[in-house]
Amino acid sequence: MPVARSTKAQSIKQPRAGKAPSVTENVPPEKEEGCQAKRSPSSPQGGPKKRSAFGDITNAHKNQAVTGKKEGVKAPTRKATRPPPALVVAKNNEINLKKSLRKTPPTDVPVEPEKDSVSEEPVQVPVVEDIDKEQLGDPYASAEYAKEIFDYMREREEKFLLPDYMEKQPDISRDMRAILVDWMVEVQENFELNHETLYLAVKLVDHYLVEVVSMRDKLQLIGSTAVLIASKFEERCPPCVDDFLYICDDAYKREELIAMETSILRTLNFDINIPIPYRFLRRFAKCARASMETLTLARFLCEMTLQEYDYARERPSKLAASSLLLALTMKNLGGWTPTLEYYSGYCAQDLHPLVKRLNFLLTYQPCDKLKAVRTKYSHRVFFEVAKTTPMDMMKLEEKLKS
Repeated sequence: MPVARSTKAQSIKQPRAGKAPSVTENVPPEKEEGCQAKRSPSSPQGGPKKRSAFGDITNAHKNQAVTGKKEGVKAPTRKATRPPPALVVAKNNEINLKKSLRKTPPTDVPVEPEKDSVSEEPVQVPVVEDIDKEQLGDPYASAEYAKEIFDYMREREEKFLLPDYMEKQPDISRDMRAILVDWMVEVQENFELNHETLYLAVKLVDHYLVEVVSMRDKLQLIGSTAVLIASKFEERCPPCVDDFLYICDDAYKREELIAMETSILRTLNFDINIPIPYRFLRRFAKCARASMETLTLARFLCEMTLQEYDYARERPSKLAASSLLLALTMKNLGGWTPTLEYYSGYCAQDLHPLVKRLNFLLTYQPCDKLKAVRTKYSHRVFFEVAKTTPMDMMKLEEKLKS
């Protein structure tokens, strides 16, 4: 397939003012969470381009203390036939308070254990760190809603689980899909698009092929149109239609590209907010306090799976968690912490099979001709993580068990 023209794409991509950090700067992932980092070997000199309960408002407890004293000391009797209004209100408040607290005991009064209950040793609850408290003052981080947002994305995963659609595609094979994704990685690099755009575009291709039987001569048209739709969804300044016609070497006409865009959107009912592993990966790396180099290694592992059809049916959150766990293990940075287990929803044992598969994929690349991802992450702006030596399978097994 044709190689995209980098000079034209760079003229389209508008630089973002005030965000030009150093190439080798080790940016912590919690700061990187609020922006969309893009790095491209086509412009390494630019480096990373950014992208309580109610209080006691009554005197009920005071009234309880007064009534308790009456048991030990007899209070002088009064001749008053009608109690003062204040005591009536206090008595009513006491009754209402007791009614409201029948199910739940008050938090400020310790509940004595029953005599017949067996004393148990205190259980040590694992400490879970609040990873969003540091960004509560940042209006762009949406820290107050971050947990609910990712819980919602986890729920949407159930809607976008992919079946095995290659069985009903007579003219398209897994190898053709891998070649298409490899080309889409080059397009993302040359246009300097966000990584989210690439992941979403691949998802759009897969979900479209689930519903529509396509021929191999239309596969590149589907891929380029998917990148166009994903760019409109993710980018501030998406490339225009002419740019996508150019990268296809004028193999398609403008009318065909626009018609394919309409077909994809109608087939997916315009619901293209599909959960992708990249977003979960940034969230989980923030939980682990991982460095930028460790996060980049996990990104490389996760992006390697885009070309593999066998990984297309994995849950995005599980794929992201497994990529991070393998990166942490390769860097000897510990295992799956209680904080990661809480925010990801996966325990370490749930991830071990997928972690082993990822390490096998890293060790034995199926096709040597598809090198777009490895070449991309071999650049110094990506810490050359593609050159990291894979782990021995026996050592990986021992570390996962420990």
